[in-house]
Amino acid sequence: MSVRKRVGVLISGNGSNLQALIDASYEQEYPAKIALVISNKSNAFGLRRAAKAAIPTCIFENKAYSNRENLERDINLALHKADCDIVCLAGFMQIFSQKFAETWEGKILNIHPSLLPSFKGLHAQRQALEAGVKITGCTVHLVTAKVDDGPIILQAAVPVMDKDNEASLSARILEQEHQIYQKGLAILATGLIQIKGRRTFIAQASSNMQHQAFSC
Repeated sequence: MSVRKRVGVLISGNGSNLQALIDASYEQEYPAKIALVISNKSNAFGLRRAAKAAIPTCIFENKAYSNRENLERDINLALHKADCDIVCLAGFMQIFSQKFAETWEGKILNIHPSLLPSFKGLHAQRQALEAGVKITGCTVHLVTAKVDDGPIILQAAVPVMDKDNEASLSARILEQEHQIYQKGLAILATGLIQIKGRRTFIAQASSNMQHQAFSC
């Protein structure tokens, strides 16, 4: 197996998607390992998840910075110091500048709880319920300077039930997030993505592990 890609995960809260990535990284053939966890909130539960897995952490709280430029500078320095190849956003409540997005172009992933391009931004599950859609879901996509706007790698559909409220729908979507984020990171880490305009194409997996990881 080739050297695994080193991943920096950025969080702000519970970190359940971080945990999904940590769990995947324990698999011997998984092509990525979590090298660093960064939080912009000192009380984020995800920091405990990282500590339990013996993963180094950094905390850069927004209130400690007078501007976004300096915050992004320190985050970027920490990622490079940890030799990160890929960045994963896992509930990180911070919009990046165009400069930061371009620095990590093609190497930064996000997971969003809707079938993009529908229901961008905050409270995507609430937006889906208010719109009356029958199917929503989640999306793994590459990050650009525009919010929830990068090329899509994977999506999973989740039906909206008549009895759903925001909490129940969010919980079912989150189950799918955990699955496709592992797969999306594996795809990026193995270099199987080809991008043409806004469309992404995934090359044929070359091993049994890849076949299992990428099947949806």
